[in-house]
Amino acid sequence: MAAVPAIAIRDIRKKYASGFEALAGIDLDVAPGEIFALLGPNGAGKTTLISIICGIVTASSGSVSANGYDTIRDYRMARKQIGLVPQELNIDSFETVWNTTCFSRGLFGKSPDPVYIEQLLRDLSLWEKRDNKLITLSGGMKRRVMIAKALSHQPRILFLDEPTAGVDVELRRDMWRMVRKLQSTGVTIILTTHYIEEAEEMADRIGVINNGRIILVEDKSKLMQKLGKTQLLLKIQHPLSILPAELSAWDLTLSDDGTELTYTYDSQADGTGIPTLIRELDSIGVEVRGLQTKQSSLEDIFVNLVRSSS
Repeated sequence: MAAVPAIAIRDIRKKYASGFEALAGIDLDVAPGEIFALLGPNGAGKTTLISIICGIVTASSGSVSANGYDTIRDYRMARKQIGLVPQELNIDSFETVWNTTCFSRGLFGKSPDPVYIEQLLRDLSLWEKRDNKLITLSGGMKRRVMIAKALSHQPRILFLDEPTAGVDVELRRDMWRMVRKLQSTGVTIILTTHYIEEAEEMADRIGVINNGRIILVEDKSKLMQKLGKTQLLLKIQHPLSILPAELSAWDLTLSDDGTELTYTYDSQADGTGIPTLIRELDSIGVEVRGLQTKQSSLEDIFVNLVRSSS
């Protein structure tokens, strides 16, 4: 029997009174315990989709369930499953760190658990600040409090909407350490980020959204294999003015200054063709003085996908 998806989204649409269609039929399953990165340019629909799942925005049509609970029919149970760290700082400036975190736990009907709250604050390097009023904290510390609030009721699904935008390296490192710890306990994490290297580092699967549509969902490793390119950079001893006709059959580009050839090839293929290319260059008198390989990053793939779908 197949496991119930942590998040099941079916034909979600959101159209505003102005006629703008923010989401145009989203279908997506997120598996229990996975880290799913949702990538897309500004205005693609990422935050709208997360807000619908979390019950903050009402969809025009379609359905969403969280761990089997419909977010409309079983709103209270569905909402208990979810923790949300939004982009915006939304905190009571004159409350203490400890009281804010405990209050958030109580909002979800959870009984007090000072032992859990203490460990949570320690994990987020907030324990020494527990009696501080939020107005006295730095921006990075306030962001940590937002994370503590989202985790206060021990949700099984955690949404991180641009959680590390504008924060310091230390907080980013602490957050990813906590994300891995949460995943190890079976928590499902859905992440949106502008730092694509974070998605490349952390995610199990990648989804790309653009113009309100999911244009791709793929295992990260498979995505890198299928859409990533491997390039060989060949430094030329004597600059070329044009690409020789004898090389027209090869996927080669010549740099503007004529000192470098770039050969793009499929690293997963049976043969790369590199030895044959080197011999071909030698036979026409093109002397190579250096070689360097370059692999596409997730950012390269993302940019190309968005460009092709726009």
